[in-house]
Amino acid sequence: MWSRLRQIPIEHPLAFGVVISTVKTSASDLLVQKVVEGKKEIDWKRNAAFCTFGCFYLGGVQYAIYVPLFGRLFPNAAAFAAKPLREKIRDVKGLTALCGQVFLDQFVHHPLLYFPVFYGTREMVMSKEPDLMRSLNTYKENMKEDLAALWKVWVPSTFINFAFMPMWARIPWVAGTSLLWTCILSAMRGGDVSHSQDMEAPFPTGATLTLVKEGLDDIFACPVDEEKEMAHLCISGAGPDRIGHVARMARTIADAGGNVTYSKMIRLGQEHVSLMHVSIPPEKRGELIDKLNNNKDLKSLNIRASSLLRRKTGTFENTVAGFKIHCVGEDRTGMLAAIAEAIARRNMSIEDVQTEIRRGNNNTRDFVINAEVVTTYRMDQEDLDSVFAEFQELKKELNLSVVDIRVHM
Repeated sequence: MWSRLRQIPIEHPLAFGVVISTVKTSASDLLVQKVVEGKKEIDWKRNAAFCTFGCFYLGGVQYAIYVPLFGRLFPNAAAFAAKPLREKIRDVKGLTALCGQVFLDQFVHHPLLYFPVFYGTREMVMSKEPDLMRSLNTYKENMKEDLAALWKVWVPSTFINFAFMPMWARIPWVAGTSLLWTCILSAMRGGDVSHSQDMEAPFPTGATLTLVKEGLDDIFACPVDEEKEMAHLCISGAGPDRIGHVARMARTIADAGGNVTYSKMIRLGQEHVSLMHVSIPPEKRGELIDKLNNNKDLKSLNIRASSLLRRKTGTFENTVAGFKIHCVGEDRTGMLAAIAEAIARRNMSIEDVQTEIRRGNNNTRDFVINAEVVTTYRMDQEDLDSVFAEFQELKKELNLSVVDIRVHM
C-alpha cells in the first residue's frame, strides 16, 4: 500500500503538483482569514478564487516551467539532482546549469510573470472595485523592495530545490516552502488586519519581510503592570541641555533604591526634557525625592516627583482591542492634530504616542507618529474597514507616505 502511494507523485507529477499547490493555497488563505483577520465565517468565494490561482498557475504554469521547459533547456538537470553531494561539487557543467535555472526562475520568471499575475489575482479577489492597472502600478512601486525580499528567501530555497529535488518534487517543495512562510507570518502577525492582503502572497515581499522583522521584535516585548508592593512615581524634569543629565538622574534614582521602568528623554532645541516612571519600596520614596531635590547638579532641571496610583479593577471598562498606528509623511502643520482627532472620533483612547522629525529617503523633512491606542467596545470587520478607510482618507489629505495599522483583539 505504502509503496503504491509513493509511486503516485512519480507516475503523475503534474496532477500531484496541482493538488498540492491547490491545497496549499487554500490552507494559506484559510490561515490568513481565521488567524490574521479573525473572521468567524470563512469567505469561501475568496478561498475558491485563490484555489484557482494555486491550481492553474502554481500547480500548472510553474510545473510547465520547472519540469518540461527547464528539462529541455538543461537536459542533465534531473541527473544532476540525483547525484551525491560530492559528485555535485565536482560537476562544473551541472553547477552551471543549476545557476542558470535559478537565474531564469528568480530574475526572469518571478519579476516578469509571477509577480504581475499574483498582484492581478489579489486585486480581482480582494478589492471591492478591481482595477488591474492599479495592481500593476502597485507592483511597479513595490518592485525593488519585493524582489529584494524575494531573493533573500527564495534564491537559497531555489538552489536547494533544483540541486536536490527530483523533477516531480519541485512543485511540492515550492508549495511547502510558501506554506511555511504563510504559517510564520500568521503566527507572528495574528490580528494584523491592515496587512492581510500582503500576507496572501505565497512568497516574501518587501512588506511581508518587514512584517517578519517587526514580529521578531515583538516576540520579546511584553508590557507589564506595576508591581503591587512598590510605590510608583512619575518623575519629570526640564532645563538647559547638558551632557550627563540622564546619567546623573538615573544614578541618583538607582542609589536610592528606585528602578526606572518606562521613560522618555529627549532634547528639544536647547532644552533637555525627561519623563520617567520609577518603582521604589514605599519606605524609600521620601529619601529618593529628597535626593533628587537636593542634588545641585540637577537643580537646573526643575525636577518634579508625583505619586502614581495603580488602576483598580472595576473602576474602568475593560479594553477589548488595541491598535498600533504608524504614520510617516512630509512635515506640515496640524498632522498630529488631524490623526489624534481621527482617533478620538472613534472613541479610542491613546495610551502612548511618540512623534519625531527625521530625514526621508528623498531628503524630505518627514514627521513620524507612533501611537498605541485602545478601545473598550468590540469592533467587527465593518468597523475595522471603516477605521482603515478613514486613515486612507487621512493619508491622501495629509500626503502621508506610510500608514500602518496593526490590530490586536
